[in-house]
Amino acid sequence: MRAHPDACPGAVDLHQAADGGLARIRVPGGTLTGAQWDVLRNAALELGSGFLELTSRANLQIRGLSSGLELSGRLRAAGLLPSDTHERVRNIVAAPLEDNQALVDAIDQAICARPELADLPGRFLVTVGAAVSGLGADIGLVGDALLLAGRDSGLRVTDPVGAVIEAALLFQRIRGSAWRLSEVDDGVRKITEALGTPADERLAVGVTPAIPGPTVAGVPLGRLDARLLPGVPVRITPWRSLVVPPGTDTTGLFTSPDSPWHGVSACTGMPGCAKSLSDVRADAAAWIGTPHEGLVHWSGCSRRCGRPAGDVVEFVATGDGYEEIR
Repeated sequence: MRAHPDACPGAVDLHQAADGGLARIRVPGGTLTGAQWDVLRNAALELGSGFLELTSRANLQIRGLSSGLELSGRLRAAGLLPSDTHERVRNIVAAPLEDNQALVDAIDQAICARPELADLPGRFLVTVGAAVSGLGADIGLVGDALLLAGRDSGLRVTDPVGAVIEAALLFQRIRGSAWRLSEVDDGVRKITEALGTPADERLAVGVTPAIPGPTVAGVPLGRLDARLLPGVPVRITPWRSLVVPPGTDTTGLFTSPDSPWHGVSACTGMPGCAKSLSDVRADAAAWIGTPHEGLVHWSGCSRRCGRPAGDVVEFVATGDGYEEIR
């Protein structure tokens, strides 16, 4: 059980990192219009470090901020901050190549409409779609199947938005100090019994990353120069890539599944993070080109922030090199 309060950064209350204020901007479903994308790009260029960081939950981070006031004003005007009270709990990851944004928007609006859900932990996660069903979400939807704590509960729902909200409210009532449903003793059973009768069949869950290609552009180590892609509508994926319109200029990104950058991620590392024991981005960039299979993640300390879901080879800084964890 967690012994300290959840302190996930947001877009209103910034986290004070070694390189200045850090804002994490929730983008439910990952979809941004060209105008909204430009608001974020310009905010990074004019208020922050000049880069946008893509997270493993398909959100964005801006670093190097001196104040969150100007940023929050810009986000609010662009429709990216519909609720100051709920902004840290709008964690909805969607399968980026599926037609599901309308459902995501309905869930987001319903969460923001319930005052008690403002107190959900910042790590609480909802997923929509089969391709992201293996991300271990607290609540997930695949068609009419309701997932709880990353597994098919057996429940089949006719009102997916209502089912997500009711499950979230039940979690609030039973969670105590837990941040995730998986940490609540017998939590899945309690919610399942409260919502209905499970079916006998269970869906297999998993992760199907959006492979780089003509309309999926990977961002090396998830750190994007904010001067790129002006005016382009994008959809952020939880694999630190962007779905872009066909024909988009993807200079500075990678679109080949054979790229050495594919499947490689890293935490912020030094100098941005005071807890990091190494400049992991520089070390990972120097390592690029080394043959590898599957996912590889570089971490600056034992917290292993940003580790993607699934089977991952990890390089964790120790202060005297890196420990390889498989």
